[in-house]
Amino acid sequence: MESYLIYIIFFHILGAVIWVGGMIAIRIAVHPALQNIADEHVRVARVLEITGRLFALVLPFIVILIATGLYLASQFGFSGHTKLSRIVHVKEAIWLVMTLNYSLMVWLRFKAQDAYLKSNLMMAKKYLAPIAKYMLPLNIFLGLLAIYFGLILRGF
Repeated sequence: MESYLIYIIFFHILGAVIWVGGMIAIRIAVHPALQNIADEHVRVARVLEITGRLFALVLPFIVILIATGLYLASQFGFSGHTKLSRIVHVKEAIWLVMTLNYSLMVWLRFKAQDAYLKSNLMMAKKYLAPIAKYMLPLNIFLGLLAIYFGLILRGF
């Protein structure tokens, strides 16, 4: 293996760790703790702040993850109809779905922020609800699945 490829793989794994790990931390540790805030205005404000920071944090790592993944796939010749190429294509599809889901979460968060700033707390909560309930868990599941497939690829 070329000496620089270890750095490409490192940044690829780092991207996955930050993106998936950040979502796990928010969903399992932070979100339940936020529910203990009695004042709804404060709770929604904190959710907006935390999700805004998470989404800003993971964006460069999403770009790094996708770029390094495409580079690695091209370097290792994962094309054609082999078992390895099918796994690579599944991973690419997973990361694409995750990226689209992330984009929708960012859009919903901006809509929630706008509603919150207009003092429409109910609408802000409506926009935020699917993020914690469905979208983060979906991306966590898909991210863990993609990491698993990555381990399979590294074993070949």
